[in-house]
Amino acid sequence: MRINEEIRGKEVRLISSDGEQLGITQVKEALRMAQEKELDLVEIAPQAKPPVCRIMDYGKFKYEQSKREKEARKKQKVINVKEVKIRPNIEDHDLSVKTKNAVKFLKEGDKVKVTLMFRGREMAHAELGKQLMKRVAEITQEVATIERHPKVEGRNMIMILAPKQD
Repeated sequence: MRINEEIRGKEVRLISSDGEQLGITQVKEALRMAQEKELDLVEIAPQAKPPVCRIMDYGKFKYEQSKREKEARKKQKVINVKEVKIRPNIEDHDLSVKTKNAVKFLKEGDKVKVTLMFRGREMAHAELGKQLMKRVAEITQEVATIERHPKVEGRNMIMILAPKQD
């Protein structure tokens, strides 16, 4: 944003400090009016013909703008992706521990990437991996939705679970 003497052009559409349209005036005249009120002339729409300028306290405006941005950042929630790695011949107890962890992550609002790692000849039995992924999805179905269905990428099968929206 350009302020005061930085404003180029001869004419501007002027808006007063209380939001009242003052019409099209010369830049010098607008600057004089702003200085009389001990405020700044701020260009708020430079692409308009003629550019739109407003008489305001620029320091206060910047402060309020940064305050609004800070509020907006507070309301944003960062979603992390946690990973749970399993193998095709995993034991039942180990699988239950891994799925409990996945459920805990999902309840905290994080996404979970379930990675099934194949080694050697296990790749020949990808259907066993699909069944295992289906089991994980069934166990976590109360708190999760499948964002990405199981898909083989290299020697891994990957599925992404997202927390259910209430």
